[in-house]
Amino acid sequence: MTHVFGRGKAPLRKAVRGEGCYLYDDQGRAYLDGSGGAAVSCLGHSDPDVRAAMHAQLDQLAFAHTGFFTSEPAEALADLLIANAPEGIDKVYLLAGGSEAVEAALKLARQYFLEIGEGKRHRVIARRQSYHGNTLGALAAGGNAWRREKYAPLLVETSHIAPCFEYRERGEGESLEDYGQRAANELEAEIERLGPETVMAFIAEPVVGATAGAVPSVPGYFPRIREICDRHGILLILDEVMCGMGRTGSLFACEQDGVSPDIVTIAKGLGAGYAPIGAMLCSGKIYEAIAQGSGSFQHGHTYHAHPLSAAAAHAVVSAILDRGLIERVQVQGETLAAALDAAFGQHPHIGDLRGRGLFRGVELVEDRASKQPFDPARKLHLKVKSAAMEEGLICYPAGGTVDGKSGDHILLAPPFIIEDAQIDELVGKLSRAIDRGLQA
Repeated sequence: MTHVFGRGKAPLRKAVRGEGCYLYDDQGRAYLDGSGGAAVSCLGHSDPDVRAAMHAQLDQLAFAHTGFFTSEPAEALADLLIANAPEGIDKVYLLAGGSEAVEAALKLARQYFLEIGEGKRHRVIARRQSYHGNTLGALAAGGNAWRREKYAPLLVETSHIAPCFEYRERGEGESLEDYGQRAANELEAEIERLGPETVMAFIAEPVVGATAGAVPSVPGYFPRIREICDRHGILLILDEVMCGMGRTGSLFACEQDGVSPDIVTIAKGLGAGYAPIGAMLCSGKIYEAIAQGSGSFQHGHTYHAHPLSAAAAHAVVSAILDRGLIERVQVQGETLAAALDAAFGQHPHIGDLRGRGLFRGVELVEDRASKQPFDPARKLHLKVKSAAMEEGLICYPAGGTVDGKSGDHILLAPPFIIEDAQIDELVGKLSRAIDRGLQA
């Protein structure tokens, strides 16, 4: 009997300790963390430098409210992020998680246009099969049909265009570049439909995470999106909560797409699970409009820029940068991709293997030739998740991959420290879990 209000009614195993790429339950059983929880634990579960930084900060200062003080950890973390941020990004607003970061981004976009005298701009355009968080504003922006369904009457109206999803959306005989331009041009068509003077922002994940399973854009897609936003004076918000902080092989995922956003959100790997933290980063242009207008961003949270969380995140980002872990993600990402291809490249029920770096998706299909998904009533993703846990593997299966109802995929996002032998262990356990799920 538990008084904890959990995510579901099924009883959960109790985690008691972590070591490297493994978590251990109260029965002493080890679980290889093949998804970093939800792409969170990028340094594994026992990093000594992060733990030492947190202990030192806790001994000095745990909390100081940002209505009265800044703190050294917050200042140091902001400096480190900006030194490595996309061009034009100049300010960091520290929060307690990804949903908070997206909420802040949306509110900042609205206030920015009020400050510059364009108060008609209030509409947000996003993409279907996206996920931007579970608070109401972030949920409204997201295109995850299952997560939105129960709360639809509470959500502000948001427009959703097609995702950039090559496996599902590219036409036969259509080049990658032509497909990318076609997908991006849906944004311009939607802007024209709504009226450019009413649109404030377009929000997208550079590599789509939980909803579709590590779906990267195709070449030329985001440069065209950037061009469209600039033409119409619209802010580009990139949500890197899941795919950022080195996960895809660059500190910011958008580096690989050759674009700089006006606002970018990060979390998950920012704190690596050691402390709850997220951040919204914005351009100097946006900040100056606020500073020279009303003078302050009308937003805030009690635990915004929490010193202990900031100290942990500074240690995490320092580790990623100073230990060569971004380069390691690139190398181990290719190792993981090759292992997945060897195991599943010809599997009759694996339709697509995709992703970047140590952010990989495996899409399950009933028929490879037609890409027909399994019947959603079968709940294949849940069966695979359960079988994986029995195998001693944590992975991140989800349903609704195709349209919010149909489709199953498995998201993999192991710690950056994963070794070759552990990649073999991950793929072997996943293979057995998929077979068990298919047979259930």
